[in-house]
Amino acid sequence: QVQVVESGGGVVQPGGSLKLSCVASGSIFMLQPMAWYRAAPGRKQREVVATITSGGKPGYIESVEGRFTISRDNARDTVYLQMNSLKPEDTAVYYCNFLKSEVRGDYWGQGTQVTVSS
Repeated sequence: QVQVVESGGGVVQPGGSLKLSCVASGSIFMLQPMAWYRAAPGRKQREVVATITSGGKPGYIESVEGRFTISRDNARDTVYLQMNSLKPEDTAVYYCNFLKSEVRGDYWGQGTQVTVSS
């Protein structure tokens, strides 16, 4: 059974930076693509923000390209999301999870709140 624990959120001014961390359980971690998702205020639906293959190849949605960097440390079963030049529209609850739905099932962690406000 998979499990993830996200951390690193907080309140930051526009233009600021935050680094999110996610520790995932299971020996399958290093073999699986991972992703960071977010749910904007008042919205249940999560959108994929960034993905990373088991080999470390990243992918981003257009709105965060050049500002966010996803990385992983397979030795620590950990995925990171470095967020720079944050904008108010980045305000959301950020979730980390396995990219493949057949791996994560219905499981989601508690997420970590990111608030960008002056």
